[in-house]
Amino acid sequence: MKQNFTVRQGALDGVEVFLSVAEHRSFRGAAAQLGVTPSAVSQAVRVLEARIGATLFIRTTRSVGLTEAGERFLARAKPAFEELVAASEVARGLGERPSGLLRLSVPRAVVPILLEPLIASFCKANPEVEVEIVASKELIDLATEGFDAGIRLGQFVAADMIAVPLSPPFRFVVVGSPGYFAARGRPECMDDLREHACIRWRRSSGALALWSFNDHGQPIEIAVSGPFIASDFLGILGAAIEGIGLAQLPEPMAAEGLKTGKLVHVLDEYAPMVPGVFLYYPSRRQIMPKLRAFIDHVKSRATRSMPGGS
Repeated sequence: MKQNFTVRQGALDGVEVFLSVAEHRSFRGAAAQLGVTPSAVSQAVRVLEARIGATLFIRTTRSVGLTEAGERFLARAKPAFEELVAASEVARGLGERPSGLLRLSVPRAVVPILLEPLIASFCKANPEVEVEIVASKELIDLATEGFDAGIRLGQFVAADMIAVPLSPPFRFVVVGSPGYFAARGRPECMDDLREHACIRWRRSSGALALWSFNDHGQPIEIAVSGPFIASDFLGILGAAIEGIGLAQLPEPMAAEGLKTGKLVHVLDEYAPMVPGVFLYYPSRRQIMPKLRAFIDHVKSRATRSMPGGS
């Protein structure tokens, strides 16, 4: 049968005093170490003995010794109390300076750019912090999953999160390979996409993402079709370069392919602008020094474009 155990209120009261008296074999010695009066030490021991229900010390006018109950209590209480003190020191250290494990949930597409050079420079500046990057397309519950912060496109960051920009706003552009356009032609308007193979993106929710456009200030979403579905932007990018179909991607992610001629953009006049990529976390009041150091490090560096995904 499952039992419910609780620590009685005040159960640790007097334990430090007991350990000091046992160490010094003296109430006066314990009082001097603890910075209190001998009568206060004596009172604390009496209260502890009453709570436990056993006499812990044998007292004479010349000496103080441990009873059998006191010896057994000392054997178990001393290592346990030392562990509590050590645990307090560890926790205090994490609250006083940047140290410990910093866990970040990020889309797979941003990992290379985070590592070069943001994470590398942060680790050099904060040697007591270990950084763990967990690449996932899921929109993680940071608190439940044990993450300090996450990185996502601005439109996917919940309104109750504190958000720090990691990139300027950028466009979502439609791109394809030169080989694809040579075989299929170029779309001249959004309606032309019905006649094209479009690489689709399945969101973490399982739904297929619509393609978003801006038609003279009017946001429009279009359902497209095509032979290939990917779960993140890296997969979409690779498929577009291979000529499988058209892709709609964050412009910074397509920039290298456009520069080298592996990709060509179309429908530029309809490309929508998105807020950019953000670091987000639950509350300013709960920030540990390790996360504060990372936020300050991000802010101190020149803002640069980064790709993202939900």
